[in-house]
Amino acid sequence: MALLRDRGLTLGRWAVRPVARLQKDSGDPAVPRVRKAAAAADWSTVREVLEACPESGNRVELLWAVADTPGVERWIAPVLEADPDAPLPRLVAAIRHISWGWEARTTALARHVSREQFETFHARLRTAETWLYEVAEREPGWTSPWYGLQVTGRGLQVGQAVARRRFEATVRRDPHHPGAHHQRLQQVCDKWGGSHEEMHAFARQAALEAPPGTLLGGLVATAHIEHWLALGDGEDAAYMRLPRVTESLREAADHSVLHPDFVRKGSWVAALNAFAMAFSLAGDRDYARECFRATEGRVSESPWNYLGGHPVAAYRKHRFSAGR
Repeated sequence: MALLRDRGLTLGRWAVRPVARLQKDSGDPAVPRVRKAAAAADWSTVREVLEACPESGNRVELLWAVADTPGVERWIAPVLEADPDAPLPRLVAAIRHISWGWEARTTALARHVSREQFETFHARLRTAETWLYEVAEREPGWTSPWYGLQVTGRGLQVGQAVARRRFEATVRRDPHHPGAHHQRLQQVCDKWGGSHEEMHAFARQAALEAPPGTLLGGLVATAHIEHWLALGDGEDAAYMRLPRVTESLREAADHSVLHPDFVRKGSWVAALNAFAMAFSLAGDRDYARECFRATEGRVSESPWNYLGGHPVAAYRKHRFSAGR
């Protein structure tokens, strides 16, 4: 039976399915460690963890783990004062202000956000931008500040030309930076001033120009899900069932998450979940089943949260429909 499972085969109702469980990070043990240190206002440990991770590693996820921790804005202030020339405390403070800014804005539609909320949101993002530019000047080889400027730029609506330059500055330092490409994908979405055509073209080019087995193939799945979200009832399902959608999903999956060179690191869980949902919506049970198998029961919150209810429940429902 183990051999059959390894080959991705099922045995009907006797198939052994991994227990589905929500996984909110990559599984890197440094993530909960740095989050715990941030909650305890332990700058020494936060610095140690971040300094041990190179810019080409998992530093963006570690920074967000710190930034999403309430109260960081309070204890990082005296750290900045004690060492005003150090770039790392400024980077941490900047990313926290981005997260803190979005907390003020909330995820509500713009028409439901008050003027006071927007003012707080923009003020925190502008503070973050100041620090990010200072870090970029002091550490010209770092990608993190330019990645952060992509996020602040979208919130401050700097325009497509400036947003593109910030993306280009990031990928000059790391050509296949997953976070930078996902930020760029959001920037060229229809809802942020781009278009469906530009979004799909960017996703496919980035995915297929990347080396085989990288995470960037997930951009294609995310782009189709974004397009699906933008359509009305009935139109959304019809779109996902188009043969060209299935073809592009298979092309990207074969080049990335289903390629023999695929390495499970960084946001690999999210990439596989995006493909699993996209193939499921497209009615491609074979590829959906393979992607579900590869997740090993690990469920990312997005994109399953778009289906309503708990992500794990949505994952289970679609995994069962795929015959996995």
